[in-house]
Amino acid sequence: MQSLSRARRHARRCAWMLAAIALLGGVFPDAASAHPFGDPQQIEVSGEGDHGVRIRWRVGGSDDLTLLGVSLGVLPEDRVLLDGAVTYQSSDARALAGAPEFAGYLAERITVSQSGRPCDGAVDVADDLTSGGAELRFTCAAPVGTVTVTSRMLTDLHQAYRTLARGPDGQKAVYDATHESADWHLGAGSGPASPRSTTATPTEQSARQLLAVGGVMLAAVAAGILWYRRRRREA
Repeated sequence: MQSLSRARRHARRCAWMLAAIALLGGVFPDAASAHPFGDPQQIEVSGEGDHGVRIRWRVGGSDDLTLLGVSLGVLPEDRVLLDGAVTYQSSDARALAGAPEFAGYLAERITVSQSGRPCDGAVDVADDLTSGGAELRFTCAAPVGTVTVTSRMLTDLHQAYRTLARGPDGQKAVYDATHESADWHLGAGSGPASPRSTTATPTEQSARQLLAVGGVMLAAVAAGILWYRRRRREA
């Protein structure tokens, strides 16, 4: 009976420790999935002439370019290690900038429409994607007043990716996997309203994640102290 009781106590201690490890593992993402929680992407929306819309996109982190390049087949798969870590090289940005797959990806993931009708777009990618980003120019059928800009950049790689967007007169929006479109007022007489996102900003998301991590770590420490005290009493 005594040996059985000890075995049960040992099983309970192991269960405590395994639960703490599982909780920590759920909070801390692996290297590949950690990228969406870094610096967000950015886009700038502006009008250009009577019928034009110009959008400039900039990546959040250089390793996101590597991850995208591997996904598009432009870069070799060994840029992403077995543990999910991404090995960025300066040549990755240049390779992606010159690849037609990347231009096609931009044209598919960032679009502009006017009263439900798509505007024709063209892509211009800077030689240095990490600093210059890429520019898209759209031509709409009617003079530009209010247009709808859709951005789905990188959300096919991970749904946590976000894009901070800004436009004329202080207009702002946050794009993510569930908020892909926003209206932008670029022309005279289009009204004073500006798009506002109801989603949490990346800073708020990071704060919530830190609070969650802190809570789990406190729980793990408490479990460890309880296990240590029980062991001393048994000794």
